[in-house]
Amino acid sequence: MITCGIEIKGSEVILCLLSKQDGLFQITDCRQIRHTLTNSDDSENVRKFHFLLKKLFEDYKVERVVIRERPTKGKFAGGAVGFKIESAIQLIDTVQVDLFNTTRIKEVLKNNPMPIPFKATGLRAFQENAFTVAYVALSESNG
Repeated sequence: MITCGIEIKGSEVILCLLSKQDGLFQITDCRQIRHTLTNSDDSENVRKFHFLLKKLFEDYKVERVVIRERPTKGKFAGGAVGFKIESAIQLIDTVQVDLFNTTRIKEVLKNNPMPIPFKATGLRAFQENAFTVAYVALSESNG
């Protein structure tokens, strides 16, 4: 089962595809690890963004999407475009979509520390949060 970890930053999603089989984690290469929702006031652009991600999930046989949840208020609160992105992803009916908050992520990492340092994964530095949330989801489900 391939899980897609997602971090939403502003008007952009950052992806990391990860699976776990027989206790081993496998990072799947992805044709595009960043997607931007431009002009989110135009519903056609939101539809295109939704379709693009749905197609990517189908192409890579993603079964579960895990989004790193952003606070709704306070210093690190997510913006309106980010919440539109989150909704567009949640409306993809071909995958299970879950939100993981920081507390849950820290708790799972405490019980299931990463077996290797992030730098050893070969992923880009900006993918670390997307990788972490995918790792946590797979560790938690023991899948």
